[in-house]
Amino acid sequence: MAATIITTEDLYDFKLELFNELKKLLNENTKKSNKIKKYLKSGEVMELLQISPGTIQNLRMNGTIPYTKIGGIILYEYEEIIQILNNNKTT
Repeated sequence: MAATIITTEDLYDFKLELFNELKKLLNENTKKSNKIKKYLKSGEVMELLQISPGTIQNLRMNGTIPYTKIGGIILYEYEEIIQILNNNKTT
């Protein structure tokens, strides 16, 4: 079996390749996590607002949160949820 000699320059090149690969992976993950869906389902809104199914139903019934119902699926627009939160902010 032949021995391979690794130089300091080889290690430096490996380090640069490794950093570039890690940067590429981090950038891909950041882009994926920055994608915000336009419409959310009830479960996603409940998780976002940390509320129960009964609370989200009450918010729908009293008109606090606008929604769209298609078939049996209820959808909420993400931007409208954020706007409602900002409009009801107290200082």
